[in-house]
Amino acid sequence: MRKIILMMSVSLDGFFETLDRDISWHHVDDELIGFLNEQFRGMGAFMFGRITYGVMAGFWNTAEQNADLSTPMLEFAGIWREMPKIVFSRNLTQAGSNTTVIHDVVPEKIAELKAQPGGDIVLSGANVASALMRHGLIDEFRIRVNPIVLGQGRPLFEDPGVRMDLRLEGTRTFGNGVVLLHYSRNGA
Repeated sequence: MRKIILMMSVSLDGFFETLDRDISWHHVDDELIGFLNEQFRGMGAFMFGRITYGVMAGFWNTAEQNADLSTPMLEFAGIWREMPKIVFSRNLTQAGSNTTVIHDVVPEKIAELKAQPGGDIVLSGANVASALMRHGLIDEFRIRVNPIVLGQGRPLFEDPGVRMDLRLEGTRTFGNGVVLLHYSRNGA
């Protein structure tokens, strides 16, 4: 059975974006993107909320047109376009190619997605993450903690309404100061 793996960046004080949706403070460099590309190559799908999907699609669908992108960034653009994508949105009726729109988090539908053959599913998006957490549908958390304190912003876990005990699976420190914390649900 496929796993749903939450992969997101946060500040040291737990925010994934500022109040005005800025994420330019994320410490992203070639070492980190190269590592993530290796992770993504083995995955079966990306899963997003509508806003995160819109930001990602708006940039990565045409990334090759940006002459300043590094080789690892260009590699990610290819992974992005080829990977099946699942978007949660009550407003969208359709999205880009290779993308499925789901209107609500229905645990039985998510269980069906997890039962399909293929690699694990990468989840990104705070609202979707909280909704899936309420139903116990996230199997792993791979949180990249950035060396910055924002003081305010949008917290990664906005009222998931659950308590979860997690098991540390590993850590990794990157040269830019980012620390990856890899946890799994106990019993996952």
